[in-house]
Amino acid sequence: MARFHPLTVGLTLAVATSALLSGCSSSGNSHEHQGGHDHPKIVATTAWEAAFAKAAGAEDVEVIVPASVHHAPDYDPKPSDLAAVAEADFVLYAPFEPFAAKIKEAAGSKAKLIEVNLDNSSDKATAQVKALGNEFGTATAADAWTTAFTAEYDKLGKDIRAAWPGGKQPSVVAQVFSTWAAQLAGADIVGTYGPEAVTAGQLATLAAKKPDFVLDNAHMSTGTVLPDSGGKQVSIVNYPGQDQELLAVYRDAAATLKKAMSGS
Repeated sequence: MARFHPLTVGLTLAVATSALLSGCSSSGNSHEHQGGHDHPKIVATTAWEAAFAKAAGAEDVEVIVPASVHHAPDYDPKPSDLAAVAEADFVLYAPFEPFAAKIKEAAGSKAKLIEVNLDNSSDKATAQVKALGNEFGTATAADAWTTAFTAEYDKLGKDIRAAWPGGKQPSVVAQVFSTWAAQLAGADIVGTYGPEAVTAGQLATLAAKKPDFVLDNAHMSTGTVLPDSGGKQVSIVNYPGQDQELLAVYRDAAATLKKAMSGS
């Protein structure tokens, strides 16, 4: 895991404190905005956190880690990142990104640091969006997104089930961060692996399950996982693209799973 570089030695950042607003939106958020923003300013460590923020109704979201960096702890913050954090109302990070707290401290920010549960399982994703909506004062927007998400999720699940090979529920071995895709597909999860390196014994046990599919994590892939199991390996992407649209992750996964299950 990358160590945080002390880029802030000698760096002075002026944080605007004289123009704080006491009511940030019609939804009644009690957190005051820095710098006179009409909407809470959010800094997210990656596009994944940013997607959750946008789903919760955030309108001003800046991402620190470039999309090209798949493993956030490998990223070394720059002075421009510190400047962004200094003006933020909220900083969103994941527990495996320890540099987030250090960035906030180094920048002298008064932002509230929020740990985001990066889990695309439908129940956990909607719970996280609602929680962020309450933090940002955008609960109404978060509820609207949740309603739309639930309808879309159900539709995508039905589409995948219609593509089940032979009309039968497929069995799946999934990387622990890809189990949400197996749930979306309605698959029978017969085993999981990772994020630690898989031992020879674990490989033998999982291969013996004879899964129809192996759902790998595109961001932590180690190549072919169970070459002797007979299962078709499918790469699942957890992060959104530049559009930071969380629903797009589910649509893309559904399309990938349908294609794999139809044999194309």
